[in-house]
Amino acid sequence: MAAITDPTTEWELAPPMSTRLRGSVRATYRAAKRDKVLAASITVLLLGIFLAFFAPMLARTDYERTDPVNRLLAPSTDHWFGTDNWGRDVFDRTIVGTRLSFLVGISVTLVSTVIGVSVALVISYFRLLDSIIMRVVDGFLAFPTILLALALISLIGPSIGNVIIALSITATAGKIRLVRGAVLSLRESTYVEAARAVGVPVPRILMLHILPNVVSIIIVQATFTLAGAILAEASLSFLGAGVPEYVPSWGNIIATGQGYMQVGFHISFFPGLFLTTTVLAVVLIGDSIRDHLDPKLRGRLKTTAHS
Repeated sequence: MAAITDPTTEWELAPPMSTRLRGSVRATYRAAKRDKVLAASITVLLLGIFLAFFAPMLARTDYERTDPVNRLLAPSTDHWFGTDNWGRDVFDRTIVGTRLSFLVGISVTLVSTVIGVSVALVISYFRLLDSIIMRVVDGFLAFPTILLALALISLIGPSIGNVIIALSITATAGKIRLVRGAVLSLRESTYVEAARAVGVPVPRILMLHILPNVVSIIIVQATFTLAGAILAEASLSFLGAGVPEYVPSWGNIIATGQGYMQVGFHISFFPGLFLTTTVLAVVLIGDSIRDHLDPKLRGRLKTTAHS
């Protein structure tokens, strides 16, 4: 009976979150071996991360140096993606812009996930705090993401850090609502009720019983947040509310080429292709992970595969 009534023993028997994370990684790896689309999407994402780290070293020219004599050149062996209206190499600026896009995307994903999950776990056990915080969250969710980000940036000014702050605020609201809903459903589970009955403290219940069971939801939502943040950063830069024009960014390069579509469509086409491919790859990864980590969908997938 001691093993049943001792809270410490009960805590040790709970599956740790590291086990769930390793299981999620293994499940994703096995899924990638079977799913060619998922494998290709992961390859594109890893390539993007590689460029984000090493793009400045891979650039063949000084991507900030202007060369008016060679402006608006078509793609060639000297300039693989052509040159823009200032004579800057579009290929070098596009691959260097990968760093900014992934910096913003990964930063927004990490910040919004940590804050959103932490707030959702806390407020789900305190009804008064839940009522207050959720009304604030509803207020943020009532505004379109881009409009809210534009309003925030207009107050704090355009810069890389401020773009990350603005997008993190808008992304956190969605995280709180999603995780809170999952926590509320798990809070009434039998094993959680049993843990409360034997006197396990609320923080331990949240960290060792609730959180490990929402890891899959958090991972899937994080992939969609990454895709949305990359797209939102490009949209803000395109509108002139993101980073300054001289900083290489997919949105900035696309905005630079919008006035030269008839004579230099390549300026906007190639960064737009990189942006579309990256966002599509991340979204496909999120869809595949959700399908393979969701027990209900997993059974359906096995039945489809056998048939």
